[in-house]
Amino acid sequence: MVLLSAAVCTKAGKVVVSRQFMEMSRSRVEGLLAAFPKLMNSDDQHTFIETDTVRYVYQPMEQLYMVLITTKNSNILEDLETLRLFAKVVPEYCRSFTERDVAAHAFELIFAFDEIIALGYRENVDLYRIRTYTEMESHDEQIFKMRQKAKEREAKDIMKRKAKALQKERERGRGFGSTGMSGMGSASFMPQQDVAPVAPSVAAPSTPTQRSAPAKKPGRGMKLGGKSKGKDFVDALIQEGEEVAPDTADIIAPSKTQAAAPVATPNRESVHLAADEKITLEANRDGGLEHMEVKGTLTVFVSDPEVTRIRINCDKGPKSIPYQTHPNIDKRTFGGSGVIGLKDKERGFPVGTGVGVLKWRFQTTDDAHIPLSINCWPNPNADGSCDVNIDYELLADDLQLQDVTITVPLPAHSGAPVVARADGAYDHDSRNGVLLWRIPVVDSENPEGSIEFTTNGGDTDDFFPVQVDFASSKLYAGLQINSVEVIGGGDTTFSSEVSFAPASYEIV
Repeated sequence: MVLLSAAVCTKAGKVVVSRQFMEMSRSRVEGLLAAFPKLMNSDDQHTFIETDTVRYVYQPMEQLYMVLITTKNSNILEDLETLRLFAKVVPEYCRSFTERDVAAHAFELIFAFDEIIALGYRENVDLYRIRTYTEMESHDEQIFKMRQKAKEREAKDIMKRKAKALQKERERGRGFGSTGMSGMGSASFMPQQDVAPVAPSVAAPSTPTQRSAPAKKPGRGMKLGGKSKGKDFVDALIQEGEEVAPDTADIIAPSKTQAAAPVATPNRESVHLAADEKITLEANRDGGLEHMEVKGTLTVFVSDPEVTRIRINCDKGPKSIPYQTHPNIDKRTFGGSGVIGLKDKERGFPVGTGVGVLKWRFQTTDDAHIPLSINCWPNPNADGSCDVNIDYELLADDLQLQDVTITVPLPAHSGAPVVARADGAYDHDSRNGVLLWRIPVVDSENPEGSIEFTTNGGDTDDFFPVQVDFASSKLYAGLQINSVEVIGGGDTTFSSEVSFAPASYEIV
């Protein structure tokens, strides 16, 4: 087939978005599309129109038309198949079939059209591949975002430590009960009163003389007050859960001496370990594994200068996962006994900043390594409806998956599915045209479940790709932290934060 142009237009022939795949002038394209409504016959049941020069292949979409303009000698069967693919692409990017919504997503549609047709000929692609090609995910961008989030978390931790340290200093200052303390200079005590919000103190209230003393200071005190209001505002945003940009965090960051104060963050010990693991998996609808990759990192946060010289005792688990240690970590000790420690025993971990000490990456195409198997069985009926059966099975029985969400795409304009039976809960997202199947916990006690529903129309390809999302406090690699030991001082308490979640988990 030779496709000249693809367009979305109104019933009056107004072009909303159009893409030409052969050399054509704009006036010719506009003329062909303007003539299209005039050639239509309301009594005609066909979805194509032939003229002396071109053929129109079209499909109604509520108030709009999806129109393909081809040459007369093109294969009509291929034209109709291509038209169906174009009609599936439009709802992928537009929430509704309105002129305004299609115009707002014109560039996304053009990029998708370009993946279907090249130089007038159709490419061998389906809806899933089009979505993958147009997303253009960048591994470097993901790493950059992870680093930015890590910096923001560090800024929050530093601010909380400084607020707690300033509160203690303020309470000690009030304990002297002397009005002379307020005259020690604005560079020490006065700024600390206004930098961060302080909880009510048990010390005796200040006398009227002490309260009036700051008001008699010169204009420099007002400048410091102006800065502290900005810091208070940023601190309030962080306490409410808002994210703070790195530049803002740098402005409010304390000095190195203050950052090294041995004050543990609430819910964190002086030694905190954070393990983050992501899985990327693509399986085919027949149950075979196309690609699977698991990547993880272990980061150490030390907030007390007295416990920087530490060793971390780990259990690497039964799986054959290739681990890679930081260049400053003793690789032989970790490989032999699973102990993470610095090569130089006299050095310690830096205080107040996270250090990545271990990372791992596991790739396979072996079906036996799939943690959660998903089977989707669409069965089109003679009356145009489609029965769908989906089931899951936990193959890695050592994992416990929480908040499992299985997202199933639905055929366009099929409406809400009729669910006959479901383990767990389900929701119909009409805006995105998907069925959300939610299971609170999937573990060895609840390793499998299923859902059955019927849709009004659709074929097998309409229900793929199936996407899976979950969270887990156990790592796929099986790595566990047993204890943390201070060199020359015995074991010490530590806190840990473990996260295992999908970066992408799809059945295509």
